[in-house]
Amino acid sequence: MKLVLKFGGTSISSPSNIRHVASLIKSISKEHKIIPVFSAISGVTDELIRITNLIQNRNKEGANSLAKKIIKMHVDISTQCAKNPKIRKDLANKMKTDLDELEDLLHGMLLLGEVTPKSSDYLISFGERLSINLVAYALNDMGIKAVPLTGKDVGIVTDSNFGEAKPLMDTTRLHVSHIIENLLQKKTMPVIGGFAGADQHGNITTFGRGGSDYTATIVASSIKAEEVWLMSDVEGLMTTDPKIVKNAKLIKEVSYVEAMEMALFGAKYIHPRALEPLVAKKIPLRIRNTFNMKNPGTRVTATPQIDTQKTVKCVSTIRHTGLIDVRGGSMVGAPGTAATIFSVLAKAGVNIMMISQSPSESSISVIVKKNDLDKAVNTLEMNLLGKIIKKVDVTLDVSIIALIGSGMRGIVGVASKVFTAVAKRGVNVIMIAQGSSELNLAFVVRDSDCNAAVQALHDEFELAKT
Repeated sequence: MKLVLKFGGTSISSPSNIRHVASLIKSISKEHKIIPVFSAISGVTDELIRITNLIQNRNKEGANSLAKKIIKMHVDISTQCAKNPKIRKDLANKMKTDLDELEDLLHGMLLLGEVTPKSSDYLISFGERLSINLVAYALNDMGIKAVPLTGKDVGIVTDSNFGEAKPLMDTTRLHVSHIIENLLQKKTMPVIGGFAGADQHGNITTFGRGGSDYTATIVASSIKAEEVWLMSDVEGLMTTDPKIVKNAKLIKEVSYVEAMEMALFGAKYIHPRALEPLVAKKIPLRIRNTFNMKNPGTRVTATPQIDTQKTVKCVSTIRHTGLIDVRGGSMVGAPGTAATIFSVLAKAGVNIMMISQSPSESSISVIVKKNDLDKAVNTLEMNLLGKIIKKVDVTLDVSIIALIGSGMRGIVGVASKVFTAVAKRGVNVIMIAQGSSELNLAFVVRDSDCNAAVQALHDEFELAKT
C-alpha cells in the first residue's frame, strides 16, 4: 500500500524519539511505500510565534535569546540523530545552512522592527524545515535513502492568504504527484515538512495551527494513497475527555462528517480542514499512537460498519468561553438585524462559535472565545447599543457541550434523554443549538457544571460500553 504517515511534534521531541520514529518507518516500509510528513518539534511553533510578538514589541533581547534557545536545541538534537560520522557531518552542514537563513531573517525583521503576515509565515515555517532534516538523516543513518522536502519543495501551491492559506488543489496535485512519483521510482523516501506551502509567487505560506495534518491529506489526495495515518501520543478519538470521565473509551470507527464535527469541537488530533482532500477520493484515515503500534487506533472512513453506528458516539466540550445575549424590541421583524450584528463582530475579528435566536426575534445569543469577549462586547456597545439593540448581557466562563453521532438522525427522544440526564445532576442549560443535519446537539452550561454534565451524558448513552 501507499501510506502517508504524519507524525506530531511529541513523536520527535527527543533524539531517542526521532530514532524510534525512523526505525518504525523503516519497519513499515518493508511492506508498504511510506511517505512521512512531520510537524515541528513539540513547542517550537509556539516559540517562533512568541518571537514575532517580541519583535512587534521591540523586545530585541527577548527575541534573540528565544531564537538562540531554539537554535541550540536543534543543534544539540542533530548531534545525536546519526551514528555514521559522514551522515552526522552532512546533517550538521544542512542544519547550518537552514539556521543561518533563520538568523538572517530574524536580523532583517529586528532591523525593521515589524512583522508582516508574509514574514511571520516565513519565520514560523522553520519549525518543520528543521525537524525534517533530523528525521531524514536519521533514516539515512539506518540505511534508508531519504530526502527532506518542505511543502514548497514538494509542490504544494496555495493562495496568498498568509496564516490561513488554502491549497490550489488542481495545480498542487500535478506538482506533488510528479515530484513524489519521481522520488519513489529512484527508491528515495521524501520526508515532508507539514504546515506550509508556497503561493504562486514562491512566498512561504502556512495553513494555520494543526496544518501538518492538512499537508498529509493534501499529499495523500495528490498521490492517491490507500490510507493516511495521523501518528501522535494518543490512542485515537475517545468517547469523551479521559481527564473528565475516567472510563472514556477509544472509538474504533467514525465517518468523515462525524470526525469533522469532533475536530471543530475540540478534538485537537485533527485539523478541521484536513479531511476535505480525502472525502472526494474516499481515502480512509487512522489516528494512531506512535508509541503503541499494537493498537489500530480510530479509523475515519466514508462508510463506517453498521456495528459502529451508535446513536451518540462522543461527548465533546469547549471550555471557558463567553456568552453574549443581545436584546431589543426594535430587533423584532427588522430584516438584516442578525446580519448587522454578525458583520460588526466580523469586522472586529471576533469569531462566533455558536448562535441561538428566540422565535420572538427579540434576542440573539452568541458564544465567543474568552479572549474575544471584551473586544466583542465593546464593539457591540460602541456600534449598536441604543440603535438596534437595547441591552447587552454577558455570562462569563461557560462551556459548550456537544453530542456527536450520525445515529442521532431521525431518532425520537434524543434531546429528551439529554436534558433529563443533565437535569438529574442539577445542571442548568443556558442555551441550545441543533443543526438540521441532526448530527450534533450542542448546549451551553456554566463551566463549573461542565464535568457533571459530561459524566451524566457519558453514563446515559452508555459510552463506556463502546
